[in-house]
Amino acid sequence: MALLLLLSTFLAAGLLLIPFGLPGLWLMAIGVVAYGWLTDFHSVSVTIIAVVIGLAGVAEIAEAWVGFRFAKRYGGSSRAGWGALVGGLVGAVIGVPIPIIGSVIGGFAGAFAGAAFVEYAQQRRAEAALGAGWGALLGRAAAVAVKMGLGVVIAVVSLFAALR
Repeated sequence: MALLLLLSTFLAAGLLLIPFGLPGLWLMAIGVVAYGWLTDFHSVSVTIIAVVIGLAGVAEIAEAWVGFRFAKRYGGSSRAGWGALVGGLVGAVIGVPIPIIGSVIGGFAGAFAGAAFVEYAQQRRAEAALGAGWGALLGRAAAVAVKMGLGVVIAVVSLFAALR
């Protein structure tokens, strides 16, 4: 029972970290691997662990792809997509001075600013820069939603396997 509580803690903490731009899915994967190892892989098999790691990998790829796709859809270049990615990471790390949600706001603002800055530096048109920034902001929101959805799938699969 204590191990199940530990697994549940890892899963919940991982889900809470995702909106902050932190590696919550990988924390969840570590919790699943640890649970499997501590229980001699009786209920959480190597197959379940592979599925969890695969889903986490797919989520990371999807996050980058969605961000790039939205930035381009709203008129940005591939460079704007990179600006959104870097800006989002920097914004999440720096955050804004609001407790708890400051890094989430910083990540969204950083994605907007990164894409807009890079696009403006390339085209020297404010309209194109704002479009790329808006697309990056929407892409960041969509990417967080995708990662949260896959995180919930990881949590459900892991808990069902652990309770078998």
